[in-house]
Amino acid sequence: MRRLLGGVGAVGAATVLCAAGLSGSAHAVVGGQDATETYPFMVSIPMTLEQEDGSTLAGVCGGTLIAPRWVVTAAHCAQDGFKATPDGTVRVGSDRLHSGGTVRTIVKKVVHPRYDIGGDRRSFDDIALLRLDRPVVRQAPIRIADHAPRPGAHTRILGFGTTVDATEPEEWKFSERLKQLDTRRAPAAKCLDIKGSTELCTQSRVPGAMACNGDSGGPQIQRVGGRWQLVGATSGDGDAAVDPKCAGGPGIYTSVAAYQGWIDKTIGRTSGKAVGEQR
Repeated sequence: MRRLLGGVGAVGAATVLCAAGLSGSAHAVVGGQDATETYPFMVSIPMTLEQEDGSTLAGVCGGTLIAPRWVVTAAHCAQDGFKATPDGTVRVGSDRLHSGGTVRTIVKKVVHPRYDIGGDRRSFDDIALLRLDRPVVRQAPIRIADHAPRPGAHTRILGFGTTVDATEPEEWKFSERLKQLDTRRAPAAKCLDIKGSTELCTQSRVPGAMACNGDSGGPQIQRVGGRWQLVGATSGDGDAAVDPKCAGGPGIYTSVAAYQGWIDKTIGRTSGKAVGEQR
């Protein structure tokens, strides 16, 4: 994470694609298109960014519904005491940023214990779970894939992030419409400072397109047997050390399948329900 929220900190080599900017509308997750189908598991998380001068900007992170009361997102979207913090609610299953779907309140945030946003290097294990006050009943959770997609496999990413590929938060423009972008898993060597066992290097199948600020935590999905399965959560820019913009290169995604054991234990321990009920 070389560039962190437009200059909040310098902690490594891949940009954290967290959540602050001005609301607006434009063409896409940078270079993508309007969602072409319904994604009932898609979650938007309103965020607030505190700037150096004490002022604030409104923004968003993404997430994915994996159980009726549980959302998976990026750890840097759920940190206490960080410059960007969740406002306290989520919106589930809507293709609009500010309307539709189901709204629930966050009652617990569980950040992966190995994640450390305050170090001098990019922290891996960029994953967190959000527990909701009540079950979501109108939208169905997505199944977590049993394993990561093979290199070259086709995937798709979703988000409400900025459609303007700019380095300053004041220039970001978030879309009211949910955006999608067709992608593929790339070899780990295509990304800088990546942990291949727990992260996915992801490339766009469209030139000059990729997830960007505000897309953090959102889903990377793969169609398996005719159904979408969750394979990744948006984490950072895959070449931020050489290119400060998002769309010029690959993105880094946390491999959600690699954390299935931690997810099962966390949901089972915290909710008091059988682990098998998570899906």
